[in-house]
Amino acid sequence: MGKRIISQRRGKGSPTYRSPSHRYVCELKYPRITEPMSAEVVDILHDPGKNAPVALIKLPDGSESFIIATEGLCVGDAISLGTFSSKAIVPLSQIPPGTPVCCIENYPGSGPKFCRSSGSYAIVVSKEENKVILKMPSKKFKEFNVNCLATVGIPAGGGRSDKPFAKAGQKYYAMKARNKLWPRTSANKMNAVDHPFGGQTGPGQPKTVSRHAPPGAKVGSIAAWRTGVRKTGKRKR
Repeated sequence: MGKRIISQRRGKGSPTYRSPSHRYVCELKYPRITEPMSAEVVDILHDPGKNAPVALIKLPDGSESFIIATEGLCVGDAISLGTFSSKAIVPLSQIPPGTPVCCIENYPGSGPKFCRSSGSYAIVVSKEENKVILKMPSKKFKEFNVNCLATVGIPAGGGRSDKPFAKAGQKYYAMKARNKLWPRTSANKMNAVDHPFGGQTGPGQPKTVSRHAPPGAKVGSIAAWRTGVRKTGKRKR
């Protein structure tokens, strides 16, 4: 009797492929800002489920919240809430053009959704009546509501990927922290019950597949625009 292929089990969300959320430090949420105030950075922590460190801030009413720590943020620093500064959480309407921002809300009240990984940030390009245009890390321009909150600065930990994994064990524990399948065997080397390409020397079938294919068949080049070797335009002599 065969078993479900990896893409099916990952889509179902079985315990083997489910992210271990109980090991994570926190869930990022912006505090409710009704009036301008200041918060103090109490501690900076490492979260196994995130690339960037998280900062624990204490609000004037005594409550605590977690945010992504930006470059240059230290314990004891003050973060402005509702008022623009070099270390602040403010609506996009208050941020001047050319300022790098991170942890941007998708819509007002959604919480930080964009540019949360270490070293990634967006730049405020222009502001209009009801929207703000940002240049995302992908070089594309995206429109946001003027009331969406964002953190001024760049998430700490930039250059993290420049340092190689010295040992296989370091890579193993880094992937295990997020329950990623590693090391991954190529599809051709799997058994026929584990993958549609398994049990043969080659795929044995077309690698391109529709974007709307079911999970059991959605393997290979999904919704590929083109296939084959890309021509460079050089002629052989």
